[in-house]
Amino acid sequence: MYGRAMDEDVAAAKEGAWREAAEIDGAFERGEIDAAGWHAAWLALVEPAYLGGDNPCAQSGMSGDAAGWELARGLLLDAIPGDCTLLDVGCASGHLMESLVAWAAADGSTIEPYGVDISAGLADLARRRCPRWADRIFNANAATWRPPRRFDVVRTGLEYVPASHAGPYLRHLFDEVVAPGGRLIIGVYNEERDLSTTEDRVRALGYAVTGRTARPHRHPAIAYKALWLDTPPVTAPPARTP
Repeated sequence: MYGRAMDEDVAAAKEGAWREAAEIDGAFERGEIDAAGWHAAWLALVEPAYLGGDNPCAQSGMSGDAAGWELARGLLLDAIPGDCTLLDVGCASGHLMESLVAWAAADGSTIEPYGVDISAGLADLARRRCPRWADRIFNANAATWRPPRRFDVVRTGLEYVPASHAGPYLRHLFDEVVAPGGRLIIGVYNEERDLSTTEDRVRALGYAVTGRTARPHRHPAIAYKALWLDTPPVTAPPARTP
């Protein structure tokens, strides 16, 4: 029981809704729902929780104060190569967009932010919170979205698609969303400090990882991590619609 309790403790530190996530993933793997159903199930789980938040951090899926937010998300600056246009996939309340702009400015760099979210409610919230960028915030599923322009830097997460669709998803982003010579950031994700599960998965899909960064998590066994890719490999499979 102790080992199981520890496993569940680590799982909860990595993803608070890990039980619900496992149920959705299991239903997809068993063929009970298709990709559209998977996205709909995740939207039904995440949207009310985020919209019910009473501050921008909570509305972007993270509890805690401003210091905790910067600890958990500030490492993304390690992956941003100076002045750039940046698309935040899954922008939620827009808080990460505005945070990265402010953090980069403090370091002397200029980020021109854009956002996309599968939730119409969250995209509307981001537009209200960040009116100066309202025309840069889109409501779409990034797995199939063809934006009106491409971006120097795109930040995403592998959790935004079913696990078996990660390869086509990355290929789609490189083909349609990341500008030529641009960078794709994966993160921030929570992972055991001594493991490289996400990086190993990305490499197995045929991608060369350009760089990586990490910071301590509040849980001693976990770290906040991000990695980035600069060019798509010639061995990557062609894009397919999930």
